Amino acid sequence: MAYIEPAPIKDKENPFESMMSRFETAAQHLGLDESVYNVLKAPVKQVIVNLPVTMDDGTIKVFEGYRVIHSSILGPSKGGIRYDMHVNLDEVKALAAWMTWKCAVVDIPYGGAKGGIRCNPRQMSTGEIERLTRAYTKSMLEIFGPDRDIPAPDMGTGPQEMAWLMDEFSRSVGQTTNAVVTGKPLVLGGSLGRTEATGRGVMVSALAAMEKLKINPYQATCAVQGFGNVGSFAALLLEERGVKIVAISDLSGAYYNANGIDINAAMQHRNNNRGSLEGFAGGDKMEEANQLLELEVDVLVPAAMEDVITINNAHNIKAKLIVEGANGPTSFRADGVINEKGVMVVPDILANAGGVTVSYFEWVQNRLGYKWTAERVNRRSDRIMKDAFDRVYKTSVEYKVPMRIAAYIVAIDKVAKTYKFRGGF
Repeated sequence: MAYIEPAPIKDKENPFESMMSRFETAAQHLGLDESVYNVLKAPVKQVIVNLPVTMDDGTIKVFEGYRVIHSSILGPSKGGIRYDMHVNLDEVKALAAWMTWKCAVVDIPYGGAKGGIRCNPRQMSTGEIERLTRAYTKSMLEIFGPDRDIPAPDMGTGPQEMAWLMDEFSRSVGQTTNAVVTGKPLVLGGSLGRTEATGRGVMVSALAAMEKLKINPYQATCAVQGFGNVGSFAALLLEERGVKIVAISDLSGAYYNANGIDINAAMQHRNNNRGSLEGFAGGDKMEEANQLLELEVDVLVPAAMEDVITINNAHNIKAKLIVEGANGPTSFRADGVINEKGVMVVPDILANAGGVTVSYFEWVQNRLGYKWTAERVNRRSDRIMKDAFDRVYKTSVEYKVPMRIAAYIVAIDKVAKTYKFRGGF
């Protein structure tokens, strides 16, 4: 499966406001200067474009596209492009800000951005998607650039769309520019280790948190909600390190096996079944898929959708540790309940930052003109994720705050200090 940025954000609480609520809490703990606060709370650039595309039947359809740059103070902005009918400006703004904090928390020299086109790629031909991608790229020539803004795949896009984007940009500037985009096919400068990068980061975060909680991986149980790119690789890599995966789920339902699910077999079944777990015989199908969230397990990995842990079910969570593979799986209002229960949460901006870390490695390799081995990519990614976890955990203890707020404190502090040293306002 191709790598994509994890999970859409369609927070019933406005996604930008939900992110801002956590940002404001962290800013208060940090004692953030009001002038810096005012700079960081709003994106620096919002671009909305109309894209006329000739469809296969000869008609011309106009699509609305977005690109939001939240910050570029740490370096060129970075963020995926999603093709989805629910794309809207608030969603893109929230995701762009998340990318700023995500890059800062793992200490890589990127700012945050996000893009999207309101469309339904499942109802479009390959040719229509290519023409749409090229039209979007042309409209963003003054935005994109290896030293300005670097897109990547997201929901509804993958290596092929990134190849078209790279080609269109390269044609426009008159030279092959691999580093303008990440998530490309390997033959065009994509990085080894990219596909499993986010799931691998979830695994590293989970093991680091289990060490702090004194949970023995070889005696631990785990439930993984979502069996796409992130969830399946997180489950596979945790299983390889001794954790018993007792439940997995996708759109077809949730599957439970007290003796542990064979994740390799589940991935093979999914890959041979049009990407679905439907009919998987390695576990009993649960009556309600959401029951997976309330299982008595040591570790819960929500890696599917936003807002799956809410004020309505947070009281029923029995896991000792939640590691967020998706963006925004825990609603803002559920945070308080989870914290009161004493459950450690490794937040999305830390736990799923493995993807953007290896995106950074791809960009570095493109700039160097030298390809790294998978072993080198994984070793360096693991180190970055473990160091980031340790920074956030130390901040959590120092400020006596949950890991989520600690992650925001680490990220905001880095960006705020950079602004002050640069004197950018």
